[in-house]
Amino acid sequence: MINGFFDIDDRLEQLSKCGDPLVKLKEIVPWTSFYGELNKVHEKERKSSAGRKSYDTVLMFKILIIQSLYNLGDDAMEFQIRDRLSFMRFLDLSIGDRVPDARTIWLFKEYLKELKLVDKLFADFNRYLTERGFEAKKGQIIDASIVPAPKQRNTREENEQIKDGKVPDDWSQKKRSHKDTDANWVQKNGKNYFGYKNHIEVDVKNKFIRKYKVTPTATHDSNVFEEILDDNNSSKDVFADSAYRSEERLEELENLGYREHLQRKGCKYKKLTDWEKQGNHTRSKIRSRVEHIFGIQAQKAKTLIIRTVGIFRAEVKIGLRNLAYNMHRLSILAV
Repeated sequence: MINGFFDIDDRLEQLSKCGDPLVKLKEIVPWTSFYGELNKVHEKERKSSAGRKSYDTVLMFKILIIQSLYNLGDDAMEFQIRDRLSFMRFLDLSIGDRVPDARTIWLFKEYLKELKLVDKLFADFNRYLTERGFEAKKGQIIDASIVPAPKQRNTREENEQIKDGKVPDDWSQKKRSHKDTDANWVQKNGKNYFGYKNHIEVDVKNKFIRKYKVTPTATHDSNVFEEILDDNNSSKDVFADSAYRSEERLEELENLGYREHLQRKGCKYKKLTDWEKQGNHTRSKIRSRVEHIFGIQAQKAKTLIIRTVGIFRAEVKIGLRNLAYNMHRLSILAV
């Protein structure tokens, strides 16, 4: 069968009718507003005027956003751009256009890491949300989710040295580049996890991530609690689960002028009263909104895992995932 001139346009129109989510995402996000920060990458990468022209920085940024939404590796991302018409349309690429390869995608993330741009891009988009009328309102919810990383096959002696902040002497430079000495293990609900934690603060009304912090998994949730509180929320109500509750925290929240809504937790020798159980039930109706966010991220990504080495690369990957969620959320809320 000979393809007609308008066959691709017809197929794209059919994809739109089927509800391609990238159409709205492309329209609703002010992509060109990111050039100011993103073009700093060109200042770093262009050591001479020789060689092939660099890819447009917004194009590369959009690639990282959909890579985060669908949790694709760099090789898989290159393949999907070449293979999927919906991806090409989102990126304004035609069949004959040059496509960034996996190495180029990886290198762009490295530039973002070295220039510490992800936090700035995240903050820029949050300012845009406020300008659009999506201010942080009705209080804030704080929670954390484990993001697994590739497990490390180390000996017991090697792990002991890593815990002491040392790198085993017999590791070659090549081996060190493949070993993640920043991530660590934690046990939760009887299961062991290796990787990092994504600590987020969400506003109650619009369910946007307003602040976040990336740490190794063994970092207790409460250790970054005050750090990600949002002073800009219109309400002083703060919701969190029982892992954050302590006398010291309650006193600190009161001193800062917040109203605590932290879940209570009973124990063997001190059961919760009916009144406390009812209070937990009431608070959980609001606090559960943050679980919806982790659920959406997992649903979009299929399996939540990062394929990076080191906390600085993890910060880039998880930060982009949080930013991608906010963009996806805007595409749902905006008319």
